[in-house]
Formats: sequence, C-alpha cells, structure tokens
Amino acid sequence: MRYFLEVSYKGTNYAGFQIQKNAVTVQGEIEKALATIFRLNVNLTGASRTDAGVHALQNYFHFDIDFEWPGQTLYNLNAILPNDIVIKAVTHVPDNAHCRFHAISREYSYYIYFLKNPFLIETAWFYPYKLHIEALQEAASSIRNYTNFTSFSKRNTQAYTNLCTITKSNWLHDNDRLIYNVKSNRFLRGMVRGLVGTMLQVGRGTLSLYNFNNIIEAHDCTKANFSTPAKGLFLTAVEYPSSILPPDSQKRVSLSVLNGKR
Repeated sequence: MRYFLEVSYKGTNYAGFQIQKNAVTVQGEIEKALATIFRLNVNLTGASRTDAGVHALQNYFHFDIDFEWPGQTLYNLNAILPNDIVIKAVTHVPDNAHCRFHAISREYSYYIYFLKNPFLIETAWFYPYKLHIEALQEAASSIRNYTNFTSFSKRNTQAYTNLCTITKSNWLHDNDRLIYNVKSNRFLRGMVRGLVGTMLQVGRGTLSLYNFNNIIEAHDCTKANFSTPAKGLFLTAVEYPSSILPPDSQKRVSLSVLNGKR
C-alpha cells in the first residue's frame, strides 16, 4: 500500500531535506522515527529537495508498506520526532502515485524584514536597505514572460531541463516583512534564492529592469546573485491532481502561520 506523508519543518538545524551520509536531515529523522514505531525500515521518496536551512510549510514523501496505516500512528510519530518537524497527514494513494513526478506545481515564499527583530532571525533575512517596491514588482512580473531559467540554476545539477512555467510571481507586504511569492510547475536548484537576490538589486537601483531581463536571457548563472541566505526561504505548497490527493487534503498553508495565525 502506498501512502503520501505531508510534512512541515523548520530547516535551521538540518543539512537539507533529502537523506545524506553523516548529516542530520529531515528525511533521516522521519525514517528513524518510522523504524522505531514499525520496527522495520521504511524508505521515503521526497517531493522537493529543499537545501540546508530552508523551511517548509508543506512538503511530501511517499512510501510503501504491506499493511494498513494504524490509526494512532500519526500521534505516536509526532511524539518522537524533533519539535521542528511535524507530520500533518498520512493519506492512502493509488499504487502508482509519485510525490515528486505527479506534483503539478510547487510554491515558495521568501521572507525579508527591515527592522531588527530577534524572533525572525532564523526564518527571514534582515535586509535594512531602502527598496523601490514598484521596481521589485516590475521585475517579478517580467519573470512570467520567460520559461528558460538557466541563469538561476546552480551548476552541477541533475535537472534534465531548465525550462519552468511560472504562474505566480509577486511581492507583498505582511506587517514589517516583505515577501516574494512564486509558483511554478517545477524549480531549479537555487532558483528562488537567485531570483530574489537579483531582484533585490533592481529594488535598490543597482540593476535596471532591462539588465535584469538580460540576465534571464543570457542563460548564464554567473550573472545572477545567489548570495541570498537559505533561512528566509519556505516551500509553502505542493499541488497534486485530485486523482492523487483529494482537494480538501491539500489546502494551502496560510502565510500568516509565522504570526501564529492559520
């Protein structure tokens, strides 16, 4: 029987999402917890491989077991997992469902704050510079006109193509924070952080919109700015066809979750 496991985590203490040798990862912690409960090894396949320090309000694994998921197991699993990882749901899915290849979209948000705030140190980037919001919005809007994002992909990746279909790209204010939201059918390694870092140059006036578009069209990752730290990045949603997951089971987590609201 195949199951999808919906997970949320704070990535500060982890070397990424995917399991690695000699490193603490989100996948490693969950597999260890499952082995403790079931007394057997359960191999997980991840939907999106977030980097070290990146957080997720919603991500997925799938796994196979030869018995029905026991009702109390979700509670027990969360009880032994670290406090910065929570399993939100476990859903029985068709046997051929694949949490990575059947995802139809992913959505990310990047958080920036301008006033010193000790409670945001690990979940947003302190950026005490004046920004022209209109220029940021123009840059974000222009991104939707492109599909080749080679300039925003780190080298030495295993991606078979650098083509992505961006359906949402905008900046918004949330109290004292500025948030970049982007949604696409797929993302490249380092893509969101590269987009944010380069757009911020437009917002500060050190890079024109014309030159920003030239960077996209250059298909050269040495021209983009990847200096944006991981801690401000959140995977906020992964979407699947209703034939894989019922719509009510994949409700998007509100961005206000960091303010203690749902």
